[in-house]
Amino acid sequence: MSVAPPRPKGPPLNALRAFEAAARLGGFAAAADELCVTPGAVAQQVKALEAWAGADLFERRPQGVRPTALGASLAADFSRAFDALGDAVLTLRSRAAPKRIHIAALPSIAQLWLSPRLPAIRRAAPELAISVTALEAPPNLKRDPFDLSIFFEPGPGGPGSVEIGRDVIFPVCAPALVARLQNHADLNGVPCLHDATWSEDWADWTSVAAPGRVTDISGPVFSLYALALEEARNGAGILIGHDALVRADLASGALVAPFPERVVLDRILSITVAKPGMGNPVRDAVVRALMAGGGG
Repeated sequence: MSVAPPRPKGPPLNALRAFEAAARLGGFAAAADELCVTPGAVAQQVKALEAWAGADLFERRPQGVRPTALGASLAADFSRAFDALGDAVLTLRSRAAPKRIHIAALPSIAQLWLSPRLPAIRRAAPELAISVTALEAPPNLKRDPFDLSIFFEPGPGGPGSVEIGRDVIFPVCAPALVARLQNHADLNGVPCLHDATWSEDWADWTSVAAPGRVTDISGPVFSLYALALEEARNGAGILIGHDALVRADLASGALVAPFPERVVLDRILSITVAKPGMGNPVRDAVVRALMAGGGG
């Protein structure tokens, strides 16, 4: 007669994920954003893990939570474990469907830089299925199911990162407005268009290109840079252009740069390849096509 005694149960995987994310990101709310759940759900999962372990992993304080000595001592081990799990999952997906490419990009980059390049890639490699997801922040390529990400990064990337170029900004407007913009002071009489994501654009440019010479840069605010750019094309005002995103409009004459000053920001437009795709000829071909593609 065989003996099959009940085995001890381990903690739920979701509880471990909640603990790791909260410890790494510094709180339940940040973990909830990453895991796409509510802070209450993260708190409940962590509480269940603490009950299973029989020890507190976080100190609860009025201003938030922080790992206990035990939680802090374990956090790095769990981060490495979930990074390794994510790497294995992404490798499985990459090898199982090598001709499916999923790209994450900042919305403005997806609309204005990436989209014009996709037809050339389809013509060159019609067997590829390319999906694009617009995100406000770069994904975690160790865990999120993306093959490539295209974002403005704060500095040179590591392995798998291909630099497109520095972020260079300068005002742009429709040709009909140029006559009203003979010098920097004329900005006071023309609506200055603003993008909510890059809310510091005007301050960054004026502080370098026209310090002390512009007093009023107020104007309409748009949550999508592509929409603000379309309004600039329509003659609604003047917008700070990002070179990689407005190059095609400048070449076509839809927009012009009324002032010569250009400001180079401390960030780089980069394509980053997820580790499982490094050295993959399909991913490499897509990156080369993106770098060589048209559209500005």
